[in-house]
Amino acid sequence: MAIKVIITGATGMVGEGVLLECLTHPEVEEVLLVGRKAFGRAHPKLKELLVPDFMELDGVKDQLSGYDGCFYCAGVSSVGMKEDEYTRVTYDVTLHFAEVLAGLNPGMVFDYVSGAGTDSSEKGRVMWARVKGRTENALMRIGFRGVYNFRPGYIGATAGQRNVPSYYKYFAWIIPVLYRVLPNQGCTMREVGLAMINSVLAGYPKQVLEVKDIKALAAGGAA
Repeated sequence: MAIKVIITGATGMVGEGVLLECLTHPEVEEVLLVGRKAFGRAHPKLKELLVPDFMELDGVKDQLSGYDGCFYCAGVSSVGMKEDEYTRVTYDVTLHFAEVLAGLNPGMVFDYVSGAGTDSSEKGRVMWARVKGRTENALMRIGFRGVYNFRPGYIGATAGQRNVPSYYKYFAWIIPVLYRVLPNQGCTMREVGLAMINSVLAGYPKQVLEVKDIKALAAGGAA
């Protein structure tokens, strides 16, 4: 089965890591990067669509149809943001993009990068966790073939990644140690990418994927 996927957030660490897995995977035949700025890399499988405002998609809908999966890796840190600002970027923009895709590709699988500690009740004291939980819950109500919310914990970058936070170099040495000592608290970038690809190819029995679920799906099975 050959699949075509959309990726957002490829200029960030998670999006770039997922992209690298898609480009080398034999069953991914096409990747469309949707973003506000160019990724700056060429590949036979790769197409790019620059969209300055994800809330304004009417002019590009024809380029968003015909896809089997969307790996939504775009996002921002909540540090220094008020709840209404963070809600617009994290909830409003994500839901609008997803609703447009669902209308064009009802058989699509939509994977959303959330975070460990996300609050599914939407009522907790931590602002970002409430907003992420609200976003997860709303996505699961949209009419996609499948929706999977990824909560990967700490993530080990793939060798050669360019888009990693500046502080990552100070902590990269400890990731392999954490992976051995606390295996259920984090994933490698390769595992996240493979799990997303397999979510389209085979599906998974849960819609909220914690670390052990991501690892199981990456390996092609159930936890």
